[in-house]
Amino acid sequence: MDFSFSEAQRELAALTRRILTDQVPPESLPGHGTGGFDRALWTELGKAGVIDAALPSAAGGGGFGLLEQCSILVELGRAAAPVPYLPAVTMAGSALAEFGDGELLERWLVPTLRGDRLLTAALPDLGTPCGFTAERAGSGWRVSGGQTAVPFAAFADGFLLPAGTADGEVLLLVERDRPGLSVLEQRVVDRGDAGLVEASDLDLPAGAALGEPGAGLVEWLRLRGTVGLVAAQFGVLERALELTAQYARERTQFDQVIGGFQAVRQRLADAYLDVQAVRLTLWQAAWCLAEGESADSTVATAKFWAAEAGHRVAHTAVHIHGGVGIDVDYPLHQYFVAAKRNEFALGGATAQLRALGDLLAEET
Repeated sequence: MDFSFSEAQRELAALTRRILTDQVPPESLPGHGTGGFDRALWTELGKAGVIDAALPSAAGGGGFGLLEQCSILVELGRAAAPVPYLPAVTMAGSALAEFGDGELLERWLVPTLRGDRLLTAALPDLGTPCGFTAERAGSGWRVSGGQTAVPFAAFADGFLLPAGTADGEVLLLVERDRPGLSVLEQRVVDRGDAGLVEASDLDLPAGAALGEPGAGLVEWLRLRGTVGLVAAQFGVLERALELTAQYARERTQFDQVIGGFQAVRQRLADAYLDVQAVRLTLWQAAWCLAEGESADSTVATAKFWAAEAGHRVAHTAVHIHGGVGIDVDYPLHQYFVAAKRNEFALGGATAQLRALGDLLAEET
């Protein structure tokens, strides 16, 4: 494994941070429950080339890949930025670039890269069956079922739906206004404005399917989405710890900064170790996927740390901040709720340990 960052990773991360510093200063973070898609920021990221940079050049992107996407996601996590880079680019955009044909690329991927259209993926959590089923209907598909808490569904123009068939899981692309599809907006803790996506006798043409049933595309999408989620979580936790350490250096009690108290120092030290564990497992998993190596166990390990350490670090940050830590209008609150959402999205710590156990059992 190569632990060094490429020039592209460093430059894209720096560019993203500069844009976010200008567009999303801490005082501009919305209060609790105010909704969450900053279209102006999304447009700015598109103009700067951040959205399309880490997709293959053959699909109209900048020619980079997953490692560069993770570098961007770390910065987005550090700013708690309300933009759908993970579902739209790392998941849906990458799937279209890898498996889509010319018509799908022109209709969906190109506008997505410009920031004009928004795609998201309706993946269930790890260990949970697909919420949709599909059966052959003439030359196309008929889809039924539903999936709750689909990220950014409230704003999405189209959805990637994983559906179970008699021949295995298939990945289907459907536009929002397709007859038979309904979207009920849901407000979640990280203000991502998710949605309940339901299909009732939804008829789709054969061209809506990416690849063939049972080809492993749904698992491919899950692995990439999980690594991207870990990258965002790393950014969230790293920044939350920085804010907490700064607060501990400034807040005084009993004529002493609270960072001088042994109990506070120990909590901060434990949190630092947790954040470093997330960092190490993130880049190991991302590198394995980017290099085409077997990554099931490394991805599950990374997500376990993102969930388990995420829980501890988020609560440590709030605890050390004291009363201000539970103020929903204080910037730290956005990092707390983002960490909690990332902890459970696509499977929490218990689900990842079960997956690792299954992988170990298969080897014996």
